[in-house]
Order: sequence, then structure tokens, then C-alpha cells
Amino acid sequence: MIKLTPELMIQAYAHGYFPMAESRDEKSLNWYRPPMRGVLPLDGFRISRSFKKFLKKTPYRNTVNQDFSAVIRHCAEVRTHNRTESWINEEIEAVFIELHALGAAHSVETRDEAGNLVGGLYGLALGGAFFGESMFSLRPESSKQALVFLVERLRARGFTLLDTQFVNDHIAQFGVIEMTDEAYQHRLAEALRVKTAFHP
Repeated sequence: MIKLTPELMIQAYAHGYFPMAESRDEKSLNWYRPPMRGVLPLDGFRISRSFKKFLKKTPYRNTVNQDFSAVIRHCAEVRTHNRTESWINEEIEAVFIELHALGAAHSVETRDEAGNLVGGLYGLALGGAFFGESMFSLRPESSKQALVFLVERLRARGFTLLDTQFVNDHIAQFGVIEMTDEAYQHRLAEALRVKTAFHP
């Protein structure tokens, strides 16, 4: 079995591949490059009127890269009625923590009034591409707020591609589109040539 390393992950993502395990406890993993790819257009991101009202009155705030390990652990362990199993096994978790230490993987945290972590997301940044991996909520709407923050940051810093891998009902509400692998590879190659940085 090939050892998962930060270098391998960067090369894989740069060519459109990503790993997933069958479950949190599964030791082996599979590599995917789906024929149809989910992409969230940064200029086509949309949120509902009710969520806009929520954002105006929410006491939540967002931080960046303050607790990457906790974010990915929650993404791996939090279960919902729509997600009963995780694809993030211990090997994937460990290598993403290494990628974070190298400055390639990043987290967005959503915090309550007391500073407690109540939601968030994480992903990998390469050039002008951000590969959104997973998000979690411990409080209503907390992961959505993290996504809004992420999109605003990517726009401000000149990113051109936000990869969601697949399309599902939850992410579709924000304007995600589906494109062929051929079209995605073209967009990816363009994004990788962009010089920008997610953090600081």
C-alpha cells in the first residue's frame, strides 16, 4: 500500500485526484477523479434571504487556522441524519495536519460569543485553487457561516476555483455547478498558475 504523504497529496490534487476511505475506522483508502465535478463559482455564490438576515444578527465570528486539528477531527466525527459515516480516516486526518503545518491546508472556524468552536471547514490551497474538503456544525448555521467567510476570503485574495468534489443537496443551495472532468482539468490548470495565498 502506498504511504500517504504531503507531497503525494499535493501532486494528486494538482491532477484532480483526491483520497477517501470507506469509513472512519477503515485503514485503506481509494483515489477518485470523478467524471463529473462539483465547483462553486466564486462569482455565482448565493445565499438565501433568511440566511442573510441570520448573518446580520448572529453573535458568531470566524477565525482562520486557529485550531485546524480540532476542525478536521470534528469533520471526521460529527454525524448528522445526512452523514452517518465519515470518509476521513486517521491516515487522511494525519496527512492533512502535516499539510497544515506546511502552510498548504487551512481551516475556518466559527466561534460563539465565548470563543467556543461551534462549526467550521477545512481544505487545501494550491495556487488559486481551494479544494474544500469537509465542514461541520455543532450549532445551527455555523458551517454555512464558515462557508460564507471562506468565499469572501477567496474572492479577496484572487482565488479562481473552489472545488467541492461532488454535488449534494446541502452544497447545491449555494450555487454549485457540475462540470465534466475535461472542463474541470482546464479550470484547474488555469487556477494552479495563479499566484496568491490563503494565509496570512
